[in-house]
Amino acid sequence: MNENLSLGRIAGIHVGLNWSLLVVVALIAWSLATSLLPSATPGQASSAYWAAGVISAIVFLASLLAHELAHSVVAMRRGVRVEGITLWLFGGVSRFSSDTSSPGSQALITIVGPLTSLVLGAVFYLISVAFGGGAHPSLAAATLSWLGYINITLGVFNLVPAFPLDGGRLLQSLIWLRTGDRLRATRIAARIGMGFAYLLIAYGLASFVLAGSLIGGVWSVFLGWFLLGAEEVGGLIRQALTGVRVADVMTPNPVQAPDNITVDDALHGYVLASRHSTFPTHDAGGRLSGLLTLAALKNVAPDARATTLLKDVMCPLDSVATVGPNDPVTNLLGVSDGCSEGRTLVVVDGQLVGIISPSDINRLLQSSLSGRSRMPAASA
Repeated sequence: MNENLSLGRIAGIHVGLNWSLLVVVALIAWSLATSLLPSATPGQASSAYWAAGVISAIVFLASLLAHELAHSVVAMRRGVRVEGITLWLFGGVSRFSSDTSSPGSQALITIVGPLTSLVLGAVFYLISVAFGGGAHPSLAAATLSWLGYINITLGVFNLVPAFPLDGGRLLQSLIWLRTGDRLRATRIAARIGMGFAYLLIAYGLASFVLAGSLIGGVWSVFLGWFLLGAEEVGGLIRQALTGVRVADVMTPNPVQAPDNITVDDALHGYVLASRHSTFPTHDAGGRLSGLLTLAALKNVAPDARATTLLKDVMCPLDSVATVGPNDPVTNLLGVSDGCSEGRTLVVVDGQLVGIISPSDINRLLQSSLSGRSRMPAASA
């Protein structure tokens, strides 16, 4: 989603918004000022309703931002690079420039967003009670009560298991944990998400035809089409990658680490001295032997790092996907993550010539799909 206005940085994270969000803010303020608040608290001045409506819309915008900041802050603490946040028509998008290495990390990063919305909703509701909520609430109480309702609704709706909602990513994380295959998990979760999208469209049409609910019906149908459009990104991905060779995407001549050094030596001589998080390994004879990942290093207890060799913790070569430089990139879409964290080694006659990471694919997608589908920016 393209950014039209920069809001600066919060907690070191760039924040911007798309113009479509302004339409939502205006509609919220208008709806509250002309209908919802006058019905809940009659007898107030029109200016009071409009002031409450505008303030509520701005606070709702801040609530959306809190939801996305929760995603991004936890992501950074889990070692994921965050490019920024863009707020738009359907909420917000946190753009990550690197990938999570485990389903547990992805689930944690995902769940904090809806939890933040639910907690905010509960807090607003409790404050509304303190301000005189009840059968005849004050204007302040009614405004706070609406903020509580809308945040709880946002949190619950985001838990629907359909991409690109948080619930869809949680479902993907669960399937990834059970199968050990991130790509397969994505495909299964996407199919389930399409089912929910069709149900949402059917509900919207039924609401319009049977109940005469114009706004609710149109909104549900629009959301359903939006979810279906998100699922079609997979087709755009395959189309964008068609005809591209591995050699056009790979990082050539990656740094290799000997597999007979200790974990402690690898941490100080390679990981801390480089911007990379994975390293192909070679044996004493210089032959390619596997792939060292940061996750494997983290699993070694600190007091064992000086005596544990890389060959004991690395991902062995027979568990790492390999391709040739002239192979099509589309072949990588069917490769399981395994212990290689999505990395693929590029090999010619047994010799390493390059490596491909999810970030390399993301960079290609960003340039190929620009103007059609916003993909997360990436770095090595």
